[in-house]
Order: sequence, then structure tokens, then C-alpha cells
Amino acid sequence: MYERFFHLKTKPFELVPNPAFIYLSKTHKKAITYLDYGVREKAGFILLTGEVGSGKTTLIRNLVKKMGNNVVLSKVFNTKVDFEQLISMINDDFGLNIKDKNKVRLLKDLYDFLIEQHSKGSHCILIIDEAQNLTPELLEEIRMLSNLETDDSKLLQIILVGQPELKKTLSMPELRQFRQRISVSCHLYPFKRHETGEYIYHRLEVAGNKEAIKFKGHAVDVIHHYSRGIPRLVNIICDFLMLSAFAEEKNEADEHMVFDIVKDLEIDVQHRGIKTFPDNQQENIVCPKCGFKQSAQLSSGQQRAVCLKCGIVFAKFNACCMPWSDGS
Repeated sequence: MYERFFHLKTKPFELVPNPAFIYLSKTHKKAITYLDYGVREKAGFILLTGEVGSGKTTLIRNLVKKMGNNVVLSKVFNTKVDFEQLISMINDDFGLNIKDKNKVRLLKDLYDFLIEQHSKGSHCILIIDEAQNLTPELLEEIRMLSNLETDDSKLLQIILVGQPELKKTLSMPELRQFRQRISVSCHLYPFKRHETGEYIYHRLEVAGNKEAIKFKGHAVDVIHHYSRGIPRLVNIICDFLMLSAFAEEKNEADEHMVFDIVKDLEIDVQHRGIKTFPDNQQENIVCPKCGFKQSAQLSSGQQRAVCLKCGIVFAKFNACCMPWSDGS
């Protein structure tokens, strides 16, 4: 809608995980290195975790894009199932006939398929997304799939992708054997302040115009604050920010415009399962510039706040205004 106005080839902040827009923060670079190593070395289980919207799916799509022709892939996204349903989905994605097959027959078909692919020199990989929904019982059944092997090689490599709750489940005593099978584990952390800025300009550049919109004042600081450095929420805010600038026929945005966008989006982002504030106690703070009183949910170690009226960023316990550092 606004692409022509900003001289862009495509929308820069769409929510669809597109490897073409991938931005590698320090933690994302580390994760990609680990994933590449795990696949190349045919490691046991590979574990990738991160908060909602942290970029897990984008990284997996990037990984799949780089896989060679010898890789045969099955992807499962629905994890609120029993084991027989899971095997049916795995086999179906591998292209096997699943009609009127029970669990025993499904497993036999899968084993025969994996043996056939191994004889051709193919590398079979199973990716299970939303793995935090897997029950301990189902995880144990999945562990048993890793026992499908020849005398010299595992027949199926398994990558589990999920939210941090997955690690909590895997820490259960009954899953000790599963934990021992995990060869590669990586977690995606939110962006730091400077990474949020780099991410925004990177996506604009990939979309065709790095200078499409100018962020004035503390605009990027406020975007980082409310997004908490989570890529999906950065995209949501920036997309609506550009739409708002387009509506006003402006090619710049300041912190006040960001505040307006965040207030408009508050209900929407909650429905998307992304919280703009951590679950912490509310604190009453007073802006040292305009005297505006407000309550805000701040983490216990957070020393800075943002005035919702005049837009300055200030130290909570100091009457002096203070810009956010790159490490925020």
C-alpha cells in the first residue's frame, strides 16, 4: 500500500518468515552456526528455542534453503496430537501412503522408507515446530524414533523447535535419556538496542530503500523498549508506523508517533500472544521534564523509563534526562 510512496520494491516489515530478510544478530549468528554444524555432522537431536516472534521459523527456513539435494525433509507443525497421528503426519510429509494404516504399519513404512533413502545416500531430517506442546510421553516416543538406525548410521535426524517451555519439559527426570541424545542446543535471545536499529534499517535496505523513512529523536529507542527486541513485534510496530507516516504524507517518524502506534496496537499485540511489558509490578514514576505522572510495568533492574506525554527517556531515580545506551 505504501511501497510506492517510500520508493520500496516490497513491504519491509511483513510477518511472513522470509529468509531474504534475515538479519543476523550475535545470538542468531551463533544459532545458525550451531544448526549448520548439527545438520552437516548429522548430530543427534538438535534443539532450537526462543520466545514467540524471536525468529525461529525464519532461521529454520534459512537452514532448509541451504540444504543440499541429498536432504529429504519432513516438517510437522501440529504438535497437539498423539503418537499415531504424529507418525501419520511425518509419513505423509515424506510422501508415503497413510490411508487405513495403524501405528505398527506406519512405523514399518517409515523404517522401510528411511532404509531406502539411506541406500541412495540421502539424509532424512524431521523438523518438529511448536515442540513446546509435546507431552513427556510423546517426547519419549520421538526419542525412540532416533533408534531407527543401521549398523553405522542413524536413519533420521530430528530438529525440535519451540518456545522456552520446551526446555522446562525436557528437564523432567523421566526425560533424562532424551536430554542425553541432544547434541546441539541453541536459544534465540531478543535484540539489544543497537541490533534493533540495525534490524530495522537492514529490512528497509532489502526492501529497496534504506532511507525510506527517517527515525528522529528517540524513535528507535521507544520501538526497542516496547518490542523488547523481539523481531516480530518490531515488525508489527514498524509496519503500522510506516502506514501512519504514509497517511500523513511524511517520510519521518519520531517517538511521539511511535507512542501513538503502540497505544493503538496494545490490544492487537496482546491477541497475537506478545506482551509489550514483562509481567512485573507497576511503578509510579514522574517525568522530570513535564511532570506527567504515570504508572509503568518495569523489570526490577530497569533504570530508565519513557514519558508517555512528552516522549523523553529518563532515569527513574534521577531528575536528569538520559538517552538509552546501545546496550539496552
